[in-house]
Amino acid sequence: MSVDLKWPAALAALALVTGCGRRPVAAADASADSLLISIPEAQRSRISVATARETPFAPVVEANGVVAFDGDQSTPVLAPISGPVTRIVVEPGAVVQAGDPLAYVASPDFAAAMAGYRKAAASARQLQRVAEQNEQLFKNDGIARRDLEQSQTDAISAVADRDAAFEQLRALGVDDSTLAALQADRPVAPPPAVIRAPLSGTVVERLITPGQLLQAGSTPCFTVADLSRMWVMTSVFESDLPDVHRGDRAEVRPSVGGAAYAGTVDNIAAEVDSDTKATAVRVVVQNRDGLLKKDMYVRVAVRSSRTRMGILVPVGAVLRDDDNQPFVFVAAGSAGAFARRSITLGERVGDAYEVSHGVQSGDQVVTEGGLF
Repeated sequence: MSVDLKWPAALAALALVTGCGRRPVAAADASADSLLISIPEAQRSRISVATARETPFAPVVEANGVVAFDGDQSTPVLAPISGPVTRIVVEPGAVVQAGDPLAYVASPDFAAAMAGYRKAAASARQLQRVAEQNEQLFKNDGIARRDLEQSQTDAISAVADRDAAFEQLRALGVDDSTLAALQADRPVAPPPAVIRAPLSGTVVERLITPGQLLQAGSTPCFTVADLSRMWVMTSVFESDLPDVHRGDRAEVRPSVGGAAYAGTVDNIAAEVDSDTKATAVRVVVQNRDGLLKKDMYVRVAVRSSRTRMGILVPVGAVLRDDDNQPFVFVAAGSAGAFARRSITLGERVGDAYEVSHGVQSGDQVVTEGGLF
């Protein structure tokens, strides 16, 4: 039989067939997939084959990710009052509870807010007494209804002003004992202004120094975050996006190695990045040992919650040619004859690859011994 192959391919085929004791059977087009190889019966024990079938499987989407603070459990702390910093009582790494003092400020805002509350409270008491007196006068036909209603409105407005002044003091961080003294109309020395932790967590950043002048509502002072849970931000391309859904389980592994962290897909962006054409996906991870750090690079594997059908072949069945293109050997025709078949790989699923092109359901695929 004449074999119309290019010399390199012909030599490779002859070398293989010589080892097997049989000669190759080649088609006329001389393509790699046209090569038929026969294996002697005595050597078939080294070859294992399996029937390719469509199998349900859960796709796994892999991507790179970056660790970030959980935005629901972290916040920058802005200065609630203006003035110079007199003392800082925490450093980065300190664990604080909501309401704990972080720094003290010499601020006239505190004294002004306390004076404002005292004035509002006194005005409210006075106007409430006037309203009560007018009510008695109205019952005795001493005043007109219009005057009664006006005094009641004034009393209600004064009480609202007092309550607003009280809430302003609470927002500025005045402690409960001082607030109680003010409500009881007892004399109180103006306490130092306090910057307090808005939530429980770890102080991860300090942005101020003693003596620095703060501007109320605009100067960032600290960052506090609960590090027990982190976000992992990753991007998924259009081809993989149908396999990713909210609630899917994910595995997060640091790029430098180490134990994997279990996570859950929490959010999928509603738009595609105009530069990368990928969609942002957020994974929530329990930071069980605190080793996940902000801006750390990680590998993310999202296991889809929805299965699909596909042909799977073992990883060991897939071989590579000189151009790193995948192929498999498929039983062809007579016993012991195998054909090389180029394939298109889909996703890796455990110890198998999905084959999207090149293998059909019912094909007998060499799973072990392909290299032999």
